Amino acid sequence: MWSGLAARWLLFILLCCAPLAQAMESVSAAQLPPEARATLHRILHDGPFPYARDGIVFGNYEHRLPQYPRGYYHEYTVKTPGRHNRGARRIVCGPRLKCYYSGDHYRTFRRIRD
Repeated sequence: MWSGLAARWLLFILLCCAPLAQAMESVSAAQLPPEARATLHRILHDGPFPYARDGIVFGNYEHRLPQYPRGYYHEYTVKTPGRHNRGARRIVCGPRLKCYYSGDHYRTFRRIRD
C-alpha cells in the first residue's frame, strides 16, 4: 500500500508542481540564415536535397518538440559555411509543413513562422 501511495504523491508532484514549459520561440523564414532559407525552399518544393540523410524520420528523443507518434517529424540538413560535414544546423518538419529550426543540433528549436 505504501508504494501505491508514494507513486500517487510522485505523480501529483510531477503533474501539479513541476515548472510549466516555456513557450517556444519563433522565427520568421526571412530571419533565418540564408542556408536555412535555401533548405526550407527545397523542403517546400520536394527537393532536390544535397545530403543522403535529408528527409529521414526525426525521433524527437530529446522531447523538445510537441510529442507525436514516430514518423511524424522529418529532418533536413542546413549547410554550415566552412564545414565539410553536415554540421549542427537542421530544419525539422511535421505534416502541413509545420517546421522548426535548430542551429545547435536539437538543443533548442524555434518554430518557423510563414
